[in-house]
Amino acid sequence: MRILLVGAGGVGTAFARIAARRGFADLVVADYDLARARYAAAAKDSYRAVRLDARDELATAALLTEHSCDVLMNATDPRFVMPLFRAALAAGTHYLDMAMSLSHPHPDEPYAKTGVKLGDEQFAMAREWERSGRLALVGIGVEPGLSDVFARHAADTLFREIGEIGVRDGANLAVTGYDFAPTFSIWTTIEECLNPPVIWEDGRGWYTTPPFSEPETFTFPAGIGPVECVNVEHEEVLLIPRWVRTKRVTFKYGLGAEFIGVLHTLHKLGLDRTEPVSAGGVSVSPRDVVAACLPDPATLGDKMTGLTCAGTWVTGTGTNGAPREVYLHHVVDNAWSMAEYGSQAVVWQTAVNPVVALELIDSGAWSGAGVLGPEALPPGPFLDLLTDYGSPWACEERAPTGQH
Repeated sequence: MRILLVGAGGVGTAFARIAARRGFADLVVADYDLARARYAAAAKDSYRAVRLDARDELATAALLTEHSCDVLMNATDPRFVMPLFRAALAAGTHYLDMAMSLSHPHPDEPYAKTGVKLGDEQFAMAREWERSGRLALVGIGVEPGLSDVFARHAADTLFREIGEIGVRDGANLAVTGYDFAPTFSIWTTIEECLNPPVIWEDGRGWYTTPPFSEPETFTFPAGIGPVECVNVEHEEVLLIPRWVRTKRVTFKYGLGAEFIGVLHTLHKLGLDRTEPVSAGGVSVSPRDVVAACLPDPATLGDKMTGLTCAGTWVTGTGTNGAPREVYLHHVVDNAWSMAEYGSQAVVWQTAVNPVVALELIDSGAWSGAGVLGPEALPPGPFLDLLTDYGSPWACEERAPTGQH
């Protein structure tokens, strides 16, 4: 399978390193910065590096055709989703991403009603993808991605009836030498944390709340322990209800008080804005300036310690008719991912899942046409292959309290 990998940042580089160990993948690595593309492509001698502006649909489609690519793997941030999505359709290739098209809050009631939801622009083109016979597999990172696979696995094998599916993300990572150093793209983090979070409920549908609402303390495994988690806008809430029967879907992130405080300050100062402002005769996006002032998350691995945990908490009635509560999760130790792959834990955990998905597509174990989320496909082959990659998942039984 020949893959055009667009985006050679931390996740893209980790993707290339993971794929280099699997025999099915041949990569063309594209980035606006050719040096970054070359750095990622160095994972394997046969990989090629090219320069590409992800906003240029015609150039992307031409590149897919020139290199006879089977699939476009989008490892850029969400603002580039739609041009890459359309380019893959035009070129007649499959498409994968780890974050979906951007949302836009409701103009009058942003903290009660949804406006344009995450992924709406992509699902609006589902018929075109179906007619093409090609698969657009959206949201196939770790969250969204593995978390959605967990939800489908729980519905298929663990529960008779599901009350709530709650994706819960927490970590005890620390970065030495920085007062503030996000371990993932700050551009994306601002987008998902300051937008109105979305919740889904059976009979009500999708609705929104204020940012950082409904705080709860969730206890994470592997020694991470209790972390306060809050509602954050995330794709799982928009994907899971389309294919999995449940009464409620939420996403909560263990951000911590300091991180939330920084995000509030950026918002108050207008530094979360993406619209360009004039400064010293130069037009620049405030959010891009914030990102430029912070360290690149991909470079923090040797300064990081700790573990990151992504998972899906599910409550309801088990297959035996009794109340059941489980937390399906995936933990990555930064020391392991750095020693094994030279990539820090958060980006490695994100990158491994699309590699697994592409190997399943290449083998025929996963197939389909149209715009599909991970929960639309059988979870068993994915979970088995993830373990084969040397990074097993786990299912923790919990006392069925219904609350954390």
